[in-house]
Amino acid sequence: MTIAAFSAAAGDVALEALFVPFMTGALSLPADKRVLFLRARDGFRLREMAQAGWLCEQSFKPFADALAHAGLRVQQGDLDDAERYPLVLVLPPRQRDEARALFARAVKHAAPGGVVLASMPNTEGAKSGEADLSRLAGPVGHLSKHKCRVFWTQPLADGVDALLQQEWLALDSPRENAWDRVDTASALLAAHLPANLRGCVADLGAGYGYLSAQLLAHCPQVSSIDLYEAEARALTPARINLTRAITERGDHAVFSLHWHDVAGGLSLPGQPKRYDVIVSNPPFHQGRADLPDLGRAFIHAAADALRPDGCFWLVANRHLPYEATLSARFSQVHTVAIEEGFKVIEASGVRA
Repeated sequence: MTIAAFSAAAGDVALEALFVPFMTGALSLPADKRVLFLRARDGFRLREMAQAGWLCEQSFKPFADALAHAGLRVQQGDLDDAERYPLVLVLPPRQRDEARALFARAVKHAAPGGVVLASMPNTEGAKSGEADLSRLAGPVGHLSKHKCRVFWTQPLADGVDALLQQEWLALDSPRENAWDRVDTASALLAAHLPANLRGCVADLGAGYGYLSAQLLAHCPQVSSIDLYEAEARALTPARINLTRAITERGDHAVFSLHWHDVAGGLSLPGQPKRYDVIVSNPPFHQGRADLPDLGRAFIHAAADALRPDGCFWLVANRHLPYEATLSARFSQVHTVAIEEGFKVIEASGVRA
């Protein structure tokens, strides 16, 4: 089961609210039917509204796969800088710097006289998001629906703050490392990984590559690492960070990056691979909802991809009930540490 499935089950109120201005007549779809949808997510209303000229951009693999499965035109990223659209739809993230960078990109890809339209849940910074878009692009219209705030620019002309736009675009530039943003769980797992780990390693939900870089720095017998990450935006900084880690180590260790939904298993075309070690700090929530089934899917993926004598190192929120799944897939399960609300677990002896 993928994260996209959890989204559909929970109901995507921001996506539903996004299209309300067209239902009320506050906005009209462009005559040339060309629309760009940044951070697009699949849903009934999108399928109902979308036309051939729509392009959905989504860098999160489960969401991108769901859009493609629905028959929508989807792109991971790397939009043509010169491409402009009369309407740009946006579902901003909760994190404010990411949202600001997304607003700046939306304005960048909006044609002169075009409109940028966004929707955010009230509990996820909607008022701040509206204020930010207004600060960037001038006065906005707005309405409220489904406990969300929907807001849009006036036809874009000379009101865009070009200096602020460049400043916000830079917020999303790849960083050489992101260790200032390492969460407590990943740091805890890294601190407890033994130095004698060796061989071929997989990092599930690798993010910017922190755990993999730590393995390379502290485990001299690790020869290769495959990083599996569903968010494509993390792959460029991960490549930078792992290249640097290998250079600092000064040997011939190698790494590979995979834009991949781990919840579906690790089988890649032409790569039936088995690992000596797998490490993971799986995502355990979306918004405010815990997703223990996602962590369980990571456990199954790890067990299926390990060699018989391999080991799995996992960090998780202390309250998440992973022990039964671990015991079903491994003959030996050991809680190594419980600190700061998290638990580090080592599992070995893969069961068939």
